[in-house]
Amino acid sequence: METTPPPTEPRKRGRPKGSTKAKVEKDKESAGAGGAPSRMRGSAGDRRNTAADEEYAHWKQLVPVLYDWLASHNLVWPSLSCRWGPVLDRGTYKNKQRLYLSEQTDHTQPNTLIIANCEVVKPRVAAESHIANFNEDARSPYVKKYKTILHPGEVNRIRELPQNKNIVATHTDCPEVLIWDVEAQPNRHAVLGAADSRPDLVLSGHQDNAEFALAMCPAEPFVLSGGKDKSVVLWSIQDHVSTLATDGTQSAESASSIVKAADNSTVGPRGIFQGHTDTVEDVQFCPSSSQQFCSVGDDSCLILWDARIGNDPVVKVEKAHSADLHCVDWNSHDENYILTGSADHSVCMFDRRNLTSDGIGSPVHKFEGHKAAVLCVQWSPDKCSVFGSSAEDGLLNIWDYEKVGQKEETGPKSRGTPAGLFFQHAGHRDKVVDFHWNVYDPWTIVSVSDDGEFSGGGGTLQMWRMTDLLYRPKDEVVAELQKFKDHVIECTKTA
Repeated sequence: METTPPPTEPRKRGRPKGSTKAKVEKDKESAGAGGAPSRMRGSAGDRRNTAADEEYAHWKQLVPVLYDWLASHNLVWPSLSCRWGPVLDRGTYKNKQRLYLSEQTDHTQPNTLIIANCEVVKPRVAAESHIANFNEDARSPYVKKYKTILHPGEVNRIRELPQNKNIVATHTDCPEVLIWDVEAQPNRHAVLGAADSRPDLVLSGHQDNAEFALAMCPAEPFVLSGGKDKSVVLWSIQDHVSTLATDGTQSAESASSIVKAADNSTVGPRGIFQGHTDTVEDVQFCPSSSQQFCSVGDDSCLILWDARIGNDPVVKVEKAHSADLHCVDWNSHDENYILTGSADHSVCMFDRRNLTSDGIGSPVHKFEGHKAAVLCVQWSPDKCSVFGSSAEDGLLNIWDYEKVGQKEETGPKSRGTPAGLFFQHAGHRDKVVDFHWNVYDPWTIVSVSDDGEFSGGGGTLQMWRMTDLLYRPKDEVVAELQKFKDHVIECTKTA
């Protein structure tokens, strides 16, 4: 690794230390300078930011057309991670669901892990006028704080356990992974000097800080992590378990915990895997196996591992991208496909059948539609060919690899549109640091951005769902629109 980074090196993931400010502080500073809190990015004298403001205003005008539902929530403090939790109640028009967030403070208050209750409006329920008239500077009535956990250090990453979504793992600026039973944890008040909450379990094994790379196994209660020590570490929560919840989708009030803290609440690893030559930035399990997984890092490598045959890489793609790799995801519908996102602004889709042990392998396709480093990629749970990617350019792109090469993409209306891109969420005004598809509510996404410097708050959380006219089969959509057209014509005749 070079001792002097090149000028084009991307910014550190997350908010730089010491720059975090709460909304109330920014309001005071702005008022002291004789102005009001900024509502949108930039100032009148900044042409680039003025153009960004115009783009955002244009997007907001299109919201009633492009979205089935959207809720925007202005945060007090920045959040680097957001995850859906279990569904608590199913109603006629909306569901009540847990949401996990972090609060990254400036040390005048403790850093926190937030458990919120949110209302997710069902498809084709929200009125057009309601969707269009959201206030990006306000707290959303759809998001209510339920519990606060005082976290030891900043929360860089949150991951929920598929077998029981009341159990979450967190990464902070330390070597350990922390496991929390969010229902068993007491609600705390975030006041300066308060003692940190005590995790239900601590996973040890890293020799240096492990800040971002974190995954939970869909098949078994296993945890995977990567860190600055260039290693990938595997644990089993069952190494410290006395009971296991049999129904991971039951309500939070009745679900039993699979974590039972005993006298010794620290668990050692099942395995430590060496193969990277720089920081491991992200890890992911094969959806059907706790023993097969992959990792990416600042060495530009994608590595596939199999714990059943040893601690060395099974496949190592030396130059998966031309810059640092930030994120990876494994397709749960077709386990041959793996996504990677990079500081080179692109997303690559690899077919593991085309990868060999000598590190040779090229992506099936390279998706190029971002203008800055890609921070998060995730396959859709609703369609095998669809995935999302978010980046430092403030965009969350939705792609469909089945659309690559289709004739529609060569038409005049889509000229210049990147191959495979079919939806672009532009509701954030700075880097989109995390997003998560909702497995309980089709085509619904929660996303969080670090745009607090421009929105007058600590950042923006948005829950949204594109209109189903964009992803349903074309024949269905055409038939529905024709029916609507016929209805309008008939009403015009009788008027």
